Amino acid sequence: MKTFSAAVALLFCISYASAFSVGGDDRRAFFTKTGATVAAAIGIIASPQSSLAGPEIITTPSGIKYAVTKAPSDKKPVAPLKGDIVAIDYTGYLVNGHIFDATHSEGKSNALLFKVGSGSVIPGLDEMVSRMVVGQKVQAIIPPSLAYGDKGVCLNNEDGTQGECLIKPGSTLVYDILLKRSSIPPP
Repeated sequence: MKTFSAAVALLFCISYASAFSVGGDDRRAFFTKTGATVAAAIGIIASPQSSLAGPEIITTPSGIKYAVTKAPSDKKPVAPLKGDIVAIDYTGYLVNGHIFDATHSEGKSNALLFKVGSGSVIPGLDEMVSRMVVGQKVQAIIPPSLAYGDKGVCLNNEDGTQGECLIKPGSTLVYDILLKRSSIPPP
């Protein structure tokens, strides 16, 4: 209610100021200018605040945060079950925005295929895909415990010490994931 009262007061001030900015007895100019100002202000006040809000951020019990960036187009989307084979397109980022891997990167042109729940991808990616439906695209923030943990993805030096790391130990990862297909594995 405070916002509405403030808006009415603002409109009154604008209208009052408009009356003195029009020269002479030109009533038509006064009403045109005041009417346009009031209409613009009402449009701003009446616009829903939800249009300014971003996508809803959902947090899973395991700590993955994600937002749906594209809804599925199918009327009855299919959700993968444990043991299903899925095809995804993805881009993996570090929190600083550096891309560390993508299905569309140079030398790659195919989707990543894997069996849900088999452990063939990091646990966070596996969990995220199991929550999606075919055609859906999400952006997920995966905590280190569900990514590469304290090991990271590092090269080993010849002397056995840890060398340069593509993904440093304890890194939080960000994935853009599109679930392209899901199918039952052959018997």
